[in-house]
Amino acid sequence: MLEYTLEKDLIDKGYTYVCGVDEAGRGPLCGPVVTAAVILPCGLYIEGLNDSKKLTEKKREALYDVICKEAIAYSICYGTVEQINDTNILQATMDAMKEAINTLSVKPDFALIDGNIARDFPVPASPVVHGDAISPSIAAASILAKVTRDRLCVELDAQYPMYGIAKHKGYGTKDHMEALRKYGPAPIYRTKFIRFLNNDENS
Repeated sequence: MLEYTLEKDLIDKGYTYVCGVDEAGRGPLCGPVVTAAVILPCGLYIEGLNDSKKLTEKKREALYDVICKEAIAYSICYGTVEQINDTNILQATMDAMKEAINTLSVKPDFALIDGNIARDFPVPASPVVHGDAISPSIAAASILAKVTRDRLCVELDAQYPMYGIAKHKGYGTKDHMEALRKYGPAPIYRTKFIRFLNNDENS
């Protein structure tokens, strides 16, 4: 069971609304990166709440609905393929995290950011390494981001069935790489992530 240790410490210091922020989809070759920000009632117990990577798809889907119902506020945003291509995956992710914080219906006064970077956020923020396994707020954000990203992959698979995106969720599996070499990249692909295709052409 995840404890609200970080959240309670911040509330004891005078903060009122602490949001957890996480992302899904930084590593895949295609599609947007998805970010989420969530403010939970401090101390709220949600059975099974954990790092999204430790949960089954069925459990994540069930928790998604509970989180959306029980959260004080939540927001889901995207770093598009165009943004990733124009800048880089880190910048696109950070920008989408900031947008998720800014679009919460209740303005937070502190943000717990999963990872080791928390620069230039719209509210005071602290990075939390492996935060999705420590903070309930970040874990909730990780689930919203992961479920949303997986649903997007199903939609992308319907548009581009030759790549098998619903199965591998855009990651660089052997089958995915072979499909890319056979069919070439669609507009949903991140150009900096598929440079191996240029190497293939030059070899």
